Amino acid sequence: MGAKVLERFPAGAPRGSWPAEEYAARRRAEGEPATVVMDLKSDAFLVVIPSGDED
Repeated sequence: MGAKVLERFPAGAPRGSWPAEEYAARRRAEGEPATVVMDLKSDAFLVVIPSGDED
């Protein structure tokens, strides 16, 4: 399953701040199936949607 990255957010956000989750929630409100995943290699949260490239 592939995914398209919509936005990246550094993992070091201030305590109590969830910018990736807030961004994903706004995208879901607009009808996109946005999900937040953690990229451990880059230490960042990624907001992704399915790419739609089904094989």
